[in-house]
Amino acid sequence: MAKQDYYATLGVAKDASADDLKRAYRKLAMQYHPDRNPDNKQAEAKFKEVNEAYDVLKDEQKRAAYDRFGHAAFEQGGPGGFAGGFQGGFEGGLGDIFDQMFGEFMGGRRGGGRARAGADIRQAVEIDLTEAFAGVKATLRVPTRVACEACSGTGSEDKTAANDTCQTCKGAGKVRAQQGFFLVERTCPTCAGAGRVIRNPCRICRGAGTVQRERTLQVTIPAGVEDGQRIRLAGEGEAGPQGAPPGDLYVHVGVRPHPLFQRDGANIMVRVPIRMTQAALGAEVEVPVVDGTKAKVKVPPGTQTGDQFRLRGKGFSVLRSAARGDMFIQVAVETPQQLTKRQRELLEQFDAEGAEQMNGHPENEGFFAKMKDFFEGRRSA
Repeated sequence: MAKQDYYATLGVAKDASADDLKRAYRKLAMQYHPDRNPDNKQAEAKFKEVNEAYDVLKDEQKRAAYDRFGHAAFEQGGPGGFAGGFQGGFEGGLGDIFDQMFGEFMGGRRGGGRARAGADIRQAVEIDLTEAFAGVKATLRVPTRVACEACSGTGSEDKTAANDTCQTCKGAGKVRAQQGFFLVERTCPTCAGAGRVIRNPCRICRGAGTVQRERTLQVTIPAGVEDGQRIRLAGEGEAGPQGAPPGDLYVHVGVRPHPLFQRDGANIMVRVPIRMTQAALGAEVEVPVVDGTKAKVKVPPGTQTGDQFRLRGKGFSVLRSAARGDMFIQVAVETPQQLTKRQRELLEQFDAEGAEQMNGHPENEGFFAKMKDFFEGRRSA
């Protein structure tokens, strides 16, 4: 399948300026970023296409080669003899692509003479359905990296953060390497993008500025949260090296099944057993509500197993709203299993007197009509 033109991918004209390219890229990268489109393979593929297009067009040399030769300029052995091919100038996958582009625009974390931010942490927490309904504060024990107390996070033994310019990148935080026709820029491996190295490293953290610890955090899980939902706590991830900003903590919420209630979005379903006599004569039945209260439901005479009744506003909490969904009560008519002699006599009398009444029952009539057609069809075959 042929690749789409890079200019068309970004939605710009071929004479677009560098600022036009950057604006178009930022808009599309925001729209298709994986964090905004979890588990969306099409959005992820589009995000990669947008990054590939911008990576070529933002570089004057690459753009000139593309304008002349098109996609063939970056293929093995393509026109112009670019035997090295095009491998891209980003490292670390989609996260680094996003950070390198938006770092300057959004107070970013990587490159430009600053050390990389601390890593993000992902932690799972499991709660009950009733806790998801009302909201809950969960206590988490998170293994992470925190700022070294011995050097106050500076990485330096004397806490002065005295450092020397990194000789590998000369303070730029990035290094360039020739790859075929192109110069590929990467984060400096010596200083991790900081552009400097610690002159007198701390003996505890060995210059990293961080040490491994376990933190106890309290996370507020809002009412209405759904199973599998993710909560982001900015700045609660691992501490950054040598005073760099921390990463984020992502809490993935799991909701345990409930023995009574089944949830469907903002609605709640509960199956309630009733006696045969209640179904036949009608009754007022008391049912549990997810908020811990009780409600009464009027069951009309002649109720059948599977019939549903709706209680408005008695369902689940709606996230970030005072509203609630509805509650649906599904009836299950129970047949008595252990009868006294008197009960059996009464039921036999009822059956003898009520057999004729079943002829007017729609389900009864429908079943026997279908059964009759079935056997007549077999005889005529």
